[in-house]
Amino acid sequence: MDWPYELQIGWRYTRSGRAGRRNGFISFISAVSMAGIALGVAALIIVLSVMNGFQKEVRDRMLSVIAHVEVHAAGDAALPDWRIVAAQARKHPQVIGAAPFVAAQGLVSHGEAMRGTLVRGISPADEASVTPLAAKLRPEMDRLVPGGWGVLLGAELARSLGVREGDKVALITPGGQVTPAGVIPRLKQLTVAGTFETGHWDYDNGLALMHLDDAARLFRVEGPTGVQLRLKDVQAARRVADELGRSFGAGYELRDWTRSNRAWFDAVQVEKRLMFIILTLIVAVAAFNLVSTLVMTVTDKRADIAILRTLGASPRSVMGVFMVQGAASGVIGTLAGVLFGTLVALHIDTIVPAIERALGVSFLPGSVYVISRMPSDPQRGDIVPIAIISLLLAFVATLYPSWRASRVQPAQALRYE
Repeated sequence: MDWPYELQIGWRYTRSGRAGRRNGFISFISAVSMAGIALGVAALIIVLSVMNGFQKEVRDRMLSVIAHVEVHAAGDAALPDWRIVAAQARKHPQVIGAAPFVAAQGLVSHGEAMRGTLVRGISPADEASVTPLAAKLRPEMDRLVPGGWGVLLGAELARSLGVREGDKVALITPGGQVTPAGVIPRLKQLTVAGTFETGHWDYDNGLALMHLDDAARLFRVEGPTGVQLRLKDVQAARRVADELGRSFGAGYELRDWTRSNRAWFDAVQVEKRLMFIILTLIVAVAAFNLVSTLVMTVTDKRADIAILRTLGASPRSVMGVFMVQGAASGVIGTLAGVLFGTLVALHIDTIVPAIERALGVSFLPGSVYVISRMPSDPQRGDIVPIAIISLLLAFVATLYPSWRASRVQPAQALRYE
């Protein structure tokens, strides 16, 4: 197959430059440009993959505690019959689990220590079908019995209060009792039935679990204030919540996990976009190094350009020769960066520990970070745009030097040859 001569000459220029001091220097600059593009693309893929991994890790730990969708009566009143609500929700093909709950704020105190907490009343028998935490804490859940006034505390909350299993804590609830002496806060003494650790600081430091009946009595509600739902596809939570909201009608409010934790996820997305922009600038700097490489190549090849013009090559063909040379460098650098970055992202769980052992340091000490390993989740939705942007930047960088080559006049270029 006969390739266009512009492609053949451009590819030859890309591979040439080994002989001669000047040509060797141009070849070195071209190699540095390709290496810069490759490193920039690889850095972008690795950083975004690690951010995806952290986001996935935090999300999984968060969803081990909370449900995918919550159904509330309007105004957070008690549901007339939570089983009817659960049965109606189960008609949706995505819903695979349902459990009632009561949620309220309170203060937990022990001695001089006092901490604000989210108190959740649950049904131990049903909770395991909704949250993985309940399925993992079967023995502790069995200790929560109606009238036993037991409570499960997050590990960090228990440490800050200085309590262990079997100790007594006081729970102060909002809406005190009105007496002739004034409003007296309502409080109840509870027994610590155990602790749990989710790996998510917010829940480990601010969540207390009680039996549903005890929580309803304590907070003076007639029954569950909501129903938790577990879905087959966690990513479909917002769509399922909207569909169930239309089927339930105006008397109910539905909240999915993405809306309940919207501030955190919005912050992560903003950070990810900023990192993408910053690291793309690194790729842009490396890509525009091709400008200097091609300008030097055009200066060095003025005689070759003049000969091509005298043989009948058009300015457009000359421009195509140098665009092929620059584009080839961009393609090679981009492909090398994608390959290297993807390999590192896929094996970062073995690369990082090896570097830690070699340097004798720990990048994620367990005493500071909950996650003790570097997570990574390379996604096609990140890698493909990175490759496309890198190729576009490399192509744009070839335009000016190629146009300059097309403007070379044969007579002037050969005058001193």
